[in-house]
Amino acid sequence: MQLGEVKKYVLRKLKEDLPIHLLYHSIDHTKDVYACCKELAKAEKVKGDDLKLLLTAAILHDTGFIIHSKNHEQRSCTLAKKVLPEYGYTKEQIKKVCGMIMATQIPQSPKTHLEEIICDADLDYLGRDDFFQIGDRLYAEFMTLGTVKNEKEWNTLQLKFMQSHHYFTTTSQKLRKKKKEKNLQRVQAKLKKLR
Repeated sequence: MQLGEVKKYVLRKLKEDLPIHLLYHSIDHTKDVYACCKELAKAEKVKGDDLKLLLTAAILHDTGFIIHSKNHEQRSCTLAKKVLPEYGYTKEQIKKVCGMIMATQIPQSPKTHLEEIICDADLDYLGRDDFFQIGDRLYAEFMTLGTVKNEKEWNTLQLKFMQSHHYFTTTSQKLRKKKKEKNLQRVQAKLKKLR
């Protein structure tokens, strides 16, 4: 498995082909999820081939956005199946990678430990200090796509999403849950002001 080569190929492709209106689902988000997967994997004692597969899924998980935002996970898997055999991945390994990519679909439904890790990494920012900075990028992206019409709609959507979300791994629960609750309270406060 030539993870380093896959990473180079994908980052180049994202840089060249991602639509510019994707301010949240950008190359920065992919790098962030990759880094979070690395940290979580270490804490959750994931090593060897499993770690390589997890990081492969992380780097590929949003490549479907190159084609379209609708069903992007499915499109990311299509790309994975096409590209990964060229980098020494077996059918079984690609199946695991696609399982992880599909687990990030909202609402998240991970079935394995690796799937739980990538799901937590994908939404790690919900429980971080940079939550509002990153959220602003998603808001701008949603405005461009017509997903929301104004700040009130955005904060309502964000509140519902955060209330239904939970972290799966012990590490993320320990590191992110408290801050996520604080961020959630701040979103509620913003909504009250907008009423």
